Amino acid sequence: MNPELANALIHLRRSVFPKDYTGAPVSDRVVWQLLENANCAPTHKLTEPWRFIVYSGAGRKKLAQLQASVYWKVTQADGTFKEERYQNLLTKPMDSSHVILVYMKRDEKKSVPEIEEAGAVFCAIQNMYLTATAYGIGCYLSTGGITYFEEAKAAFGLSSEDRIIGFFHIGMLKEPPQPRKRNPVENKVGWIRE
Repeated sequence: MNPELANALIHLRRSVFPKDYTGAPVSDRVVWQLLENANCAPTHKLTEPWRFIVYSGAGRKKLAQLQASVYWKVTQADGTFKEERYQNLLTKPMDSSHVILVYMKRDEKKSVPEIEEAGAVFCAIQNMYLTATAYGIGCYLSTGGITYFEEAKAAFGLSSEDRIIGFFHIGMLKEPPQPRKRNPVENKVGWIRE
């Protein structure tokens, strides 16, 4: 292990959006590596609550139509429909090489608090981010659209106990991402020595 390389990888990690993707496909082999590394995330009581559905090729169109359909049904019923958002759901998945639906599968015994299960899934997502960075590809987690619509669960074949965490978009980078903007960590830490 080289600590300097690990530090550099973490500091280079970015959310990179489709406007900065080339449109070229990412190798399925790399996507499998993202998922394999996600599977190494910490998990309390080894519940491994992360689950993934990968959309690529024509599958992205299927995802787009499914998202738009759920959005239309829910927002027509509650009066919040916005045509621009609907159109984005129909087209946005096509801007990425792959889109991965990330969801949390609850432990049947519910022996682990839900927040800990969600934390494990977000650790898996961070592993995906770091792997994408190592391979020089762009990615970001989208939690907009229908992510938190209860009706979306059934549309994706999930149970009512499952939780959609977001949609992880992947694409080939046009150019290296810009430097990170973060406030100094010293402003966020209390340190008690005695």
